[in-house]
Amino acid sequence: MTPDDVAGFFARRQDLDPELYLELDFTFECAGDPREAAAHLCSEQSTAQWRRVGIDEDFRPRFAAKVLDIDAAPRREFSIPVAGVAAVNVHAVRVTLAHPHGNFGPRIPNLLSAVCGEGVFFVPKIPLIRLDDIRFPASYRAAFDGPRFGIAGLREKLGAHGRPIFFGVIKPNIGLPPEPFAALGYQAFLGGLDIAKDDEMLADAPWCPLAARAALLGEAARRAAAETGAAKIYLANITDEVDRLIPLHDEAVAQGAGAVLVNAMPVGLSAVRMLRRHARVPLIAHFPFIASFARLPAYGVHSRVLTRLQRLAGFDAVIMPGFGPRMMTPEAEVLDCIRACLEPMGSILPSLPVPGGSDSAATLESVFRKVGSVDFGFVPGRGVFGHPGGPAAGARSLRQAWDAIAAGVPVSERAAAHPDLAAALKAFGPH
Repeated sequence: MTPDDVAGFFARRQDLDPELYLELDFTFECAGDPREAAAHLCSEQSTAQWRRVGIDEDFRPRFAAKVLDIDAAPRREFSIPVAGVAAVNVHAVRVTLAHPHGNFGPRIPNLLSAVCGEGVFFVPKIPLIRLDDIRFPASYRAAFDGPRFGIAGLREKLGAHGRPIFFGVIKPNIGLPPEPFAALGYQAFLGGLDIAKDDEMLADAPWCPLAARAALLGEAARRAAAETGAAKIYLANITDEVDRLIPLHDEAVAQGAGAVLVNAMPVGLSAVRMLRRHARVPLIAHFPFIASFARLPAYGVHSRVLTRLQRLAGFDAVIMPGFGPRMMTPEAEVLDCIRACLEPMGSILPSLPVPGGSDSAATLESVFRKVGSVDFGFVPGRGVFGHPGGPAAGARSLRQAWDAIAAGVPVSERAAAHPDLAAALKAFGPH
């Protein structure tokens, strides 16, 4: 590119109509001039060739992505060895781009094709790049429904106010037929679980068919609600081929499921948006496949981008990699995803953030302190269903831990008078 060509991909924020553009934050490492690399990044994801040969025209004013801010620092080499690009004049770069959303419209597959596609990850001399954040103007958000229920709707369904919502992943995760599987869920409901859920890998399996499982767990939820006086929800995993999502939703709900789980990225966010228009129960997202985009800090897509998109597509709750070493996700990134669920997005309702990974009564206070509010879901698996006293005792230990936290009493002190909590701290706490 000539210097004039490069300049054509730069703009001042005050000179653009903010309602016509998404804002994108990228970090990348390039070989060569950072400004030229940033201009190539804009070109490749939007206009590419911006005029016809021999014709005096320029498509960039209307169609080009534009650099709003850039910060570059030289470095000796790429942070990750890469083939095919000489490590000469390497720079680490942060840029904010404005991308005209009229290029792709309010269609998630077309959006992702633009901002996460060939035009981003195959820019010459930018072998390492990460989409760190995405922000939508009101004009773009207006085309999306977002969550139907959101946090307030989930709380209303459960009568669960002023505290976290307690989920539990029924274990063993995929190995049981419907009868013993439902029996475990029933016990956990009696102990105080709000939502008993399928594992993300257990869908419509021949040894545990969705219809039979939903019928038994739906009945377990109803019986437990009658016995405890507290509402209960069975969360059924309907992840499958796109053309089966609506039939499986209808079958699960008809049999007694109070919410449905979908693995967001394997199924696709466009499919989720379709399901959102049909569904009459809360939609809960799970995170398979996301780590393959998000794990490396120098490459891919930050998980908060995918969290924002899940909220936009219509998930009422987003289960995400949580705190601690088990999930190998930096604490700051978990908090970024929690904020992406909760922060204002105009008319788009907040989604309940559900950070998970090897949690139990022993980790509840730590998660609560890090989140900084009661607006989160807590989703143990082994911490409930592997409790030495069984699922009812495991669920009771969560509620006992929360009662201590809410009262300002040390959890370990409360455990002295509550054997279920004491057993959880011994089994799952630090040793």
